[in-house]
Amino acid sequence: MPSQQQLRWSQLRVGITVIVGAVTLAVLVFLMSGTSGLFTANITLVTYFDNAEGLRSGQPVDLQGVPIGNVQSVAVVQDPKHADQPVQVVMRIKKRFQPYVRAKAKATVLTAGVLGESYVDIDNKGATGPPVQDGSVLESNNAPGLQDVVRSSQTTLQNLDVLVRRVDRIVADVENGQGSLGKIVSDPALYNKATGILNQIQALLNDVSAGKGSIGKLLTDETLANKLVDSVDKLDRIMGDTESGKNNLGKILNDESLYKNLHETVAKANQLMDDINSGKGTLGRMVKDKETADKLANTINKLSSIVDRLDAGEGSAGKFLKDPSFYNNTDQLLIESRGLVKAIRENPKKYLTIHFRIF
Repeated sequence: MPSQQQLRWSQLRVGITVIVGAVTLAVLVFLMSGTSGLFTANITLVTYFDNAEGLRSGQPVDLQGVPIGNVQSVAVVQDPKHADQPVQVVMRIKKRFQPYVRAKAKATVLTAGVLGESYVDIDNKGATGPPVQDGSVLESNNAPGLQDVVRSSQTTLQNLDVLVRRVDRIVADVENGQGSLGKIVSDPALYNKATGILNQIQALLNDVSAGKGSIGKLLTDETLANKLVDSVDKLDRIMGDTESGKNNLGKILNDESLYKNLHETVAKANQLMDDINSGKGTLGRMVKDKETADKLANTINKLSSIVDRLDAGEGSAGKFLKDPSFYNNTDQLLIESRGLVKAIRENPKKYLTIHFRIF
């Protein structure tokens, strides 16, 4: 039988082996679960949240999505400065990432996927200030969690439920033949009318296929098709002549001298408008000069007064236009003058003979 000393030595070796294995296993678990090495220099950062969102010790800490450390502790503290954000999160990050984290960076609790574990992401984009120091406090920026998403989606679900109910009522009305769509679906008379229209359209298409009517002739008559092709060819020749400048339209489009003349005409018209706007010339003075405009208005008023007097029959001209006796006397004078001229032509000696008498 083994001695008592041998038994004690065997028990001691087993205990040492168990202790070494446990320490090795703990070190391996620590190295595999964390991003901070056993002998890596680290610094501590602190931030506060209003809700931990399932965050636990050992969870990763990322900088713009790159792992830089782990969560050291998550606890609820009673700090008057952070009464609205009682959840204190202490993070341990590698010291070599310290220059990349600014004092104004913000920490956010995110979730890896929909049902993944929570982690802390430090957003350094747009952050200012010097690099963080050991024990620095970062600002927090809570991202919407699953509960927030569910709460925000409740209104959408309610609206969707209302919409589904309205659609159900509309479908029920259609099935009962109510409304325009319901009548279209269930009214036999309307169905018969639609069938009649379709039959007429089918008969029209049959006539077109048989070459009847204008459209049918256009599709089946080769003579008409040849005329159409000939017209298209002529139009194409006209367009070709126009592009080459052979016809009048082509000369208008391609003649540079015509373009220059048109440009000069437009320039002169612009100069004329500028002169008018500046009050030059008769037309410009009429537009800009108040005295000339007043004279023109006075002249127009006088002409209007004369026309009114003529229309009223005042003056000689007015009597000539309005007085019938004046018109009749003038007409009689003209008739007698024509008779005198006729008599002189018939017997000029009677009226044109001059008698001289001496003593």
